[in-house]
Amino acid sequence: MRISGAIPTVIGELSRLQSLDMSSNSISGTIPSALGGLSHLRILDLSNNSISGAVPPSIGNLTLLRDLFLNNNVLSGDIPRSIGNLSSLYNLDVSSNMLTGKIPTELSNLHSLGAIQLGYNQLHGVIPPSLAMLANLFYLSLEHNNLSGSIPAAIFLNCTILGVIDIGNNSISGEIPRAASGKLAYTFAALNLYSNNLTGKLPRWLANCTILRILDVENNMLDDELPTRIISGKKYLMYVHLSNNHFQSHDNNTNLEPFFAALSNCSNLQEVEAGGVGIGGQLPSRLGSMLHRNMWHLDLELNAITGPIPASIGDIINMTLMNLSSNMLNGTIPASLCRLPFLEQLVLSNNNLTGGIPECIGNATHLGELGLSGNALSGTIPSSIGSLVRLSYLSLQRNKLSGAIPPSLGRCASLLLIDLSNNSFTGAIPEEIAGIAKVTLNLSRNQLGGKLPSGLSSMQQVETIDLSWNNFTGEILPGLGDCIALTVLDLSHNSLGGHLPPSLGRLKNLESLNVSNNYLTGEIPITLANCDRLRYLNLSYNDFTGAVPTAGPFVNFSCLSYLGNHRLSGPVAKRCWRRRRSWYQSRKFLAVICICAAVLAFVLTIVCAVSVRKIRERLATMREDMFRGRRSGGSSPVMKYKYPRITYRELVEATDEFSPDRLVGTGSYGRVYRGTLRDGTMVAVKVLQLQSGNSTKSFNRECQVLKRIRHRNLMRIVTACSLPDFKALVLPFMANGSLERCLYAAAELSLVQRVNICSDIAEGMSYLHHHSPVKVIHCDLKPSNILINDDMTALVSDFGISRLVMSIGGVANTADVGASTANMLCGSIGYIPPEYGYGSNPTTKGDVYSFGVLVLEMVTRRRPTDDMFEAGLSLHKWVKMHYHGRADAVVDPALVRMVRDQTPEVRRMSDVAISELLELGILCTQEQASARPTMMDAADDLDRLKRYLGGDTTATFASSLGFSSTTFEDDID
Repeated sequence: MRISGAIPTVIGELSRLQSLDMSSNSISGTIPSALGGLSHLRILDLSNNSISGAVPPSIGNLTLLRDLFLNNNVLSGDIPRSIGNLSSLYNLDVSSNMLTGKIPTELSNLHSLGAIQLGYNQLHGVIPPSLAMLANLFYLSLEHNNLSGSIPAAIFLNCTILGVIDIGNNSISGEIPRAASGKLAYTFAALNLYSNNLTGKLPRWLANCTILRILDVENNMLDDELPTRIISGKKYLMYVHLSNNHFQSHDNNTNLEPFFAALSNCSNLQEVEAGGVGIGGQLPSRLGSMLHRNMWHLDLELNAITGPIPASIGDIINMTLMNLSSNMLNGTIPASLCRLPFLEQLVLSNNNLTGGIPECIGNATHLGELGLSGNALSGTIPSSIGSLVRLSYLSLQRNKLSGAIPPSLGRCASLLLIDLSNNSFTGAIPEEIAGIAKVTLNLSRNQLGGKLPSGLSSMQQVETIDLSWNNFTGEILPGLGDCIALTVLDLSHNSLGGHLPPSLGRLKNLESLNVSNNYLTGEIPITLANCDRLRYLNLSYNDFTGAVPTAGPFVNFSCLSYLGNHRLSGPVAKRCWRRRRSWYQSRKFLAVICICAAVLAFVLTIVCAVSVRKIRERLATMREDMFRGRRSGGSSPVMKYKYPRITYRELVEATDEFSPDRLVGTGSYGRVYRGTLRDGTMVAVKVLQLQSGNSTKSFNRECQVLKRIRHRNLMRIVTACSLPDFKALVLPFMANGSLERCLYAAAELSLVQRVNICSDIAEGMSYLHHHSPVKVIHCDLKPSNILINDDMTALVSDFGISRLVMSIGGVANTADVGASTANMLCGSIGYIPPEYGYGSNPTTKGDVYSFGVLVLEMVTRRRPTDDMFEAGLSLHKWVKMHYHGRADAVVDPALVRMVRDQTPEVRRMSDVAISELLELGILCTQEQASARPTMMDAADDLDRLKRYLGGDTTATFASSLGFSSTTFEDDID
């Protein structure tokens, strides 16, 4: 049972109490000063709650205290200086709060202190040099604060058993100390200095650290040769992160072989990231034998690497993520890449690659992203690409590809983005592509022809269709009006005829419509006035007739939207044609204009050359002022939350002008890009799609949610940026990616990991539904919206379609906060509760249903969108039909395999846990919403299951929620 409410002050009267553990509950309020009276207390653990206020100074009275855990709360104020009185303290963890002020120098009085964890707060000032007096210090974690100054050199000299130092994501400057105690050679394991302002070189003493596991210095200003000597022979080394510094390869930046040769003995190596450092040279031909077969992540993007991609790279059998984009690689794509059975991301964009796409590409069945854009690839798209059923992003634009688009591409049902633009494809668009449920489709600037396939009308979740600059004929499909999520429709520069369908007026999300340079006739549909979000309209150079509409968005469109349609009438048309006649009525006047233009051209060239720089600087200054606000006191349009401010220009730089190569996700409310801020912070930038009126509400709502909600299983906001025509959220970037990636990765999740992740999700959702100051309905809970951090903790993300519900007198008032989602079907296919299909408003029980599907997916490792689930069969119905108390009929075979050689007791506990998960999933997916438990119930049940797997055999599970065997048959019909 979870504890809620405040900590009672009467606890302070338990003077003989030695251990107080209230962690991972729903405790709120403040820490009572009375706890300072527990003079015999040795352990105080209040972590993972919602405790607010300041840390009371009376805590300094606990002189026998050994372990103090206050992490993952919402504590504020300074760390009390009285903490320096805790002479017995060994573990101090106040991370993930909102603490401010400086690190108290009194910490140096605590000579027993072994671990200091102050990360993820708002601390400022310098790192106290006096911390070097802590001879027993082995773990120092200060990451994600606002610390400045340099790293005290004495720490590495005096703290002789130091094992881990994490100062990442601060504003630390200067050089990394060059001297260190010789004893660190046997203790030092992790150097995390990422995202600071460090300069100089890597210290050579790191080469002596025999158990070094982590070297993460990315996003700094280091200027050095690749650290060959440091990494050489480090058999425990797992992570080498050097990206976004100024490193050079050997022999004047021409030789990469020594670096990779040094990695050849790193038998535990998993990740090498050296993107954006400027290294040159060729990849060694024997690269595959130099890197251990267990390595899964190689990122060398944005460098000056030349030569071919070595065929031996196919020997790195566990390779999952490979990014070699934006280099100067040439030659062909080696077919050996097809041998990588776990490859999920292959990005080779913006190189000089030639030849064709390997025919065997379909063998890489785990591929989720294939980025080959910006090369000189030729030939056709292999039909085997249809075997990539997990493919989400296909970027082949800006190549020399030709031939027909293979119909087999329609089997890639997970595609979110298809970009085949700027090639030489011919033929018609295959009808099979319409089988793709959710996609940005860009086939522009090819030689495609024929009629538009009727199947396009069935793409109800498509957001962008760009078929411009092709040879399409026939009429525009009236059924495109059924593509209710469509925001951009570009059919310009084709040979389309007929009328513009009035059904396009049903596209409530449409922002841009371009049908210029076709042979369209008839009147402009008045129904387009219903497209309230329409911001760009181009009907030019057709043969439209009748009056130009004047209602709705048409009031904002100028004559440029209607050029070349001489038979249009109405006030707008008359104004346009009158202007045209006044300028072009006489040839003499045209001649004068031409002469004047010739004379002025020379003058304008000089004027432009002189003025353009000043204009740019002025515009930049104005935009900077708009975003940052004047220091003299003018209010800023940036969100007035207590987060670091950021400008639009910084976001443009961070995302390479919102490059498709940086796109990591799309949703009904926006797109998410991977970015690097000026200070080196890796972030996810969620750019909201602007919507008339509702865009600001959506943005402000999401900011309010993220601002007011603090929980260890919910994603936090880094900062926000808002202008009338641009709104974005900046969120932490999770290197482990989403639960979807982890669940379907080669490294299979254990049963304990799956239970813990389900429990984390339930805890986060329970907080949203029951404990948050603002009740939140997620509306789109699914594995891709669950992010996994470095310690495999799950965080619920993406509140883009959340409905914020303010409880007033016990009644949900959604008049002004739910309008943006009330009129659309919330959620993703496979996770949407049945009642939403009948028009019901989103509820917490809808989230419970989505959670139940997710739990079943975790146990079965089957997506609810698998091809096997059709003709009315769904994942939860399939489980109910085949389970009947026998988990082996539906469970992921990997879970069975993992315990096959374990003791009978372990196998029995595994069977019990799997059955309980299945029953909980079935219970949460009941047809009737009222029959489902609450997320608080589910969280409690999963907490009991965690304790059971930890040895507590008295725990009870789903039966305590009212589960009975009759529910197996409730909705199988």
